[in-house]
Amino acid sequence: MANSILPHIGWLADTGVKLVTTDGATVQVWELRHNSDSAILSSWARHFRNHYCSDTDIDVLRNGTGLTRSEYLVRIKFPDAAVRPGPSIRVGDFGEILSADYLEYVLGYWTPRIRYSDKMIRNESSKGCDTIGFKFVTNGQESPNDSLAIFEAKAQFSGTTPKGKLQEAVDGSIKDLIRKAESLNAIKQRLRREGKLDEVSQVERFQNKEDKPYSEVSGAVALFCNSVYDPAVVATTHAAHHPNVANLLLLVIRGQELMALVGELYQRAANEA
Repeated sequence: MANSILPHIGWLADTGVKLVTTDGATVQVWELRHNSDSAILSSWARHFRNHYCSDTDIDVLRNGTGLTRSEYLVRIKFPDAAVRPGPSIRVGDFGEILSADYLEYVLGYWTPRIRYSDKMIRNESSKGCDTIGFKFVTNGQESPNDSLAIFEAKAQFSGTTPKGKLQEAVDGSIKDLIRKAESLNAIKQRLRREGKLDEVSQVERFQNKEDKPYSEVSGAVALFCNSVYDPAVVATTHAAHHPNVANLLLLVIRGQELMALVGELYQRAANEA
């Protein structure tokens, strides 16, 4: 059910570097090699914008506000660019969305994007699991080899001292095993409200693992600006206490001047609406 690959995915590159944690787990290191290509940035900004408000709905939703499309997005939908905690929420949302892109376009999962459009308060993080993906071995037939993936993402794009964001993601991923049922139900409710009944049934396939077995992948993703990326800090991560450690993917995505990139994406998403 994945869409055609978006052009900014081409900027994601596997560096080939493998870090080893204190308990011997392997961490993949990827790099976001973005540049100033305006067409790709505009495509990415549109993709980004549609997580918060679809282009087909924006005019209906802004009716009555007296706001332009750009004003509506900046004042009502997007986290604030300057007032705390808006900037940190922007970074968190960016990290979650890019992790969902990795899960969908690199690993081949279907990842419904419903997490941000129903936010009641724009300067708060969305509740529940960060990213859920679904993969089906065959069409029309359930298989115990079908896969559910749940990823937790943590990001650091500023400051002077590298933080243990991968450890935070691992610890957050443990909580996802508890939040799974509620998050699946939230996805199902939203898809049903939108009349996407075929997709509702796809989610239902993963709501009762005892009677309808499937494999389950957990993911912990840490995203860093290069200025605060320290592989030695990443290597201090300990994941042996994770209940799904045998199926736990550890991933770092790093890149240059990511805070500026986040700002540009939000600005383009508003200005080009």
